[in-house]
Amino acid sequence: MLQAQDPRSPLPKSCPTLRASGVPRADGVTGTGVAVPGGRRCPHPGRALRSLSHSCTMAIGEELRSGRFWRGVLAELAATLIFVGVVLGASAAPGPLAPALAGGLAAGGLACSLGGPQANPALTLALLCARKLSALRGATGVLAQCAGATLASAAARAALQDDSGLVTRVSAVGTAGTALAWETFATFQLALAAFATAEHAAPQAGLALGSAVAAGALAAGPFSGGSMNPARSLGPAIVTGVWDDHWVYWLGPVLGAVLAGLSYEFILAPGASREKLGACLACRDVALVETPSLSPSSVAHGPPAPPTEQREQRTP
Repeated sequence: MLQAQDPRSPLPKSCPTLRASGVPRADGVTGTGVAVPGGRRCPHPGRALRSLSHSCTMAIGEELRSGRFWRGVLAELAATLIFVGVVLGASAAPGPLAPALAGGLAAGGLACSLGGPQANPALTLALLCARKLSALRGATGVLAQCAGATLASAAARAALQDDSGLVTRVSAVGTAGTALAWETFATFQLALAAFATAEHAAPQAGLALGSAVAAGALAAGPFSGGSMNPARSLGPAIVTGVWDDHWVYWLGPVLGAVLAGLSYEFILAPGASREKLGACLACRDVALVETPSLSPSSVAHGPPAPPTEQREQRTP
């Protein structure tokens, strides 16, 4: 039995604080509490949690000072600016074929050239829900994507005489519910391709992503404009002031991307398992229970990366 100690005494070295993502405690329970070896509870949980909060703050500060972090943010901004700009420029042509092909080619080129930025808030939120991206990286990524899309939309509106084709709208042949369903389905197949090709070589990933973007835009285009990207719809709405049914282009893509990410990571992936799903639902570190799979890409590129690198791996 543990003896009561003065709360002002230093935190014992045998009471390790757990990581914010969650680490198994000595008593076999996982969470954000603390425990001592042998399954006994730490007599200073308050001090331990304050120490944990301080450690998390220091980690965030170090990440904000990292050049790699800001290069990733700039890559998201540049990639979204290029993608949205290409799609909006092609939207000046009549019919849905030109924007679909332009978006597919742009997505494939960005996947091969910039190392696989998401350039899509829906994909970023799906990575966040699958616990493959930190909250800080997810928040800054979404902000950078929205900023890039707004800049591209402002430039497109200044360059084009007719800006009516910039804004994604629910078509006259359907309703907002129909557009929502098609946006969800189109983004689901896009995000599924993105998660499945995350570990593959760049040429194959670019081809798969480009094909998924083009296919989704052609399928959903007659009903919703085939956005599949909240930033692509947000930028034109900001510069034109047209917000008709704008909620469709956030709810549909985010719902489709999150469903695809969770389905692949916890059902379809070679390393999927009930333990991995339980870790995600308990807000613990998925990489601690993730089973590396010997996919063709992993055999070609050597052994699996350490867990810290796997968590930060970005999906194109």
